[in-house]
Amino acid sequence: MSFSAALPLPPTDRPTVPPAAPLAATAATAARRIARWIGAGAVLAMLAAAPYRAFELDRFFVPKETVLLLVAAAACWAAARLVRDGGAIGRGPIGRGPARERVVDAALALYLAASLVSACLAPSAWLAARAVAISAAGAALFWTARAAARRGAAPSILTALVVAVTVAAATALLQAYGVRSDYFSVNRAPGGTFGNRNFVAHLCAIGLPLAAYAALRSERFIAALGAVGTTLTLGAMLVLSRSRGAWLAGAVSAVPLAIGLLRAATLGRAAAGAGAGWRPRGGRVLLLLAALGAGAAAAIRLPNTLDWRSDSPYLDSVKGVVDYKAGSGRGRLEQWQHSARLLADDPLLGVGPGNWSVRYPAVAPAGDPSPTEDRTTANPWPSSDLVAVASERGLRGLVAFGAVVLGLLWTAHRAVWGGATLVPGRPAEAPARALAGGALGGVIAATLVAGAFDAVLLLAAPTIVVWPALGALSALATPVEERERSGRNRVTAAAARTGATILLLGAGLAAAHLVAMPLYEDGGAEGVRAAARLAPGDYRVRVRAGVLAVARG
Repeated sequence: MSFSAALPLPPTDRPTVPPAAPLAATAATAARRIARWIGAGAVLAMLAAAPYRAFELDRFFVPKETVLLLVAAAACWAAARLVRDGGAIGRGPIGRGPARERVVDAALALYLAASLVSACLAPSAWLAARAVAISAAGAALFWTARAAARRGAAPSILTALVVAVTVAAATALLQAYGVRSDYFSVNRAPGGTFGNRNFVAHLCAIGLPLAAYAALRSERFIAALGAVGTTLTLGAMLVLSRSRGAWLAGAVSAVPLAIGLLRAATLGRAAAGAGAGWRPRGGRVLLLLAALGAGAAAAIRLPNTLDWRSDSPYLDSVKGVVDYKAGSGRGRLEQWQHSARLLADDPLLGVGPGNWSVRYPAVAPAGDPSPTEDRTTANPWPSSDLVAVASERGLRGLVAFGAVVLGLLWTAHRAVWGGATLVPGRPAEAPARALAGGALGGVIAATLVAGAFDAVLLLAAPTIVVWPALGALSALATPVEERERSGRNRVTAAAARTGATILLLGAGLAAAHLVAMPLYEDGGAEGVRAAARLAPGDYRVRVRAGVLAVARG
């Protein structure tokens, strides 16, 4: 009952307060709606691509960005309904979980604020808007997925994310085994609908702890078997990708996951002795390991259509995992070293989100492999999330982002090692919480390692998987009590609706960019001019429009 309803008002003036049960049911419905939006959007984002080859990277990125922003807006709108109807979680702690949540929330809000300030002063407002929109959508999905998980939607969210990662890996495997499509790229095969094998491989490494968690926690064996099949698919794709960063990410993610699993087994035995509780099944663990090994073996043995230059490509990749003296390893070190000059030039604000490609050629010396002959960068972002955050959003953004990561890691640590004490007198919850903490740590580890060697959270497809997974798993790993705070709920609901409106505007800009692609490819002067109006920040469109203007005198 709200505070106002408890006042001794006359019967005619007493406000009508809906019963608690209908409010809870409505909030649960909103939580399921959030889970459906996230799940359907994640699968659609994996498949979204365009056939316009003149836009070789953006034809994969822009469709996925459009889906991401639309899904984040829809999730925010559903979250406003959830919060309004009593779905917000109060700050009455069991242990110290909610206090840690406040730290993570504040750090994430500061990260977005630092990104926005840097974007306002960036050389290219178009690129800055795209980059900030992806970050804002990720934060929105984190908060909405966590709120929905509090209302019981965590299994639906995590299962849908596992399906989405499987779909992404499947498109790449189809390309590896001979399927041809205008929606695939041949430059960095097998990339499937991502256009680059490294991007798919990073997502597969991040998906491994999610698939393991789904297999171990599923109540039905058939669902667990599906997660085991996902593990086989991801293992095969990881091997075929030859992505050394993804291999490292997968290996590192196994450490916190294994610790959480062992801890869950220990706590499960203690809970079983008390007559209640869940504990992991050894048979499913063996199935997961067997599936991972079978997928790797099949990728090596089965003939494919990939044209590697080496007679032993997979062995060569294994030997070069830590090679930093030649090839891409040396190129990354040079790029990181020169990117540090951008941070030194503006340590507080950075060069602006998404604007690394604008400023980097000015600091890159001759011989740097990143700029091309026309002094533009081959990729629109540096080969590291951390380098991008530091150089584009300054030290404020880097510190805030680091605080988010540390807060989530501490949540995972407390769930694994403090699961038995977080909820005194409820030992049945400790094993499941420990496993959720291990999976949370695994997702964070995989994302950090993959993001240390390439772009991960800078892209839409990993964003729509990683942030909802972190939100759902952190909710499972953190016990809280519910308390009604109607005033705060109204403010939060208004903020969610405002965020949904802003994200819809970003989705409109991304959709306009997508519409500009076929107009540009038609080749006519009118089409190019129309494309320039729809995508005013696209470099290739502006150059082509300028050439045509010069030709007209």
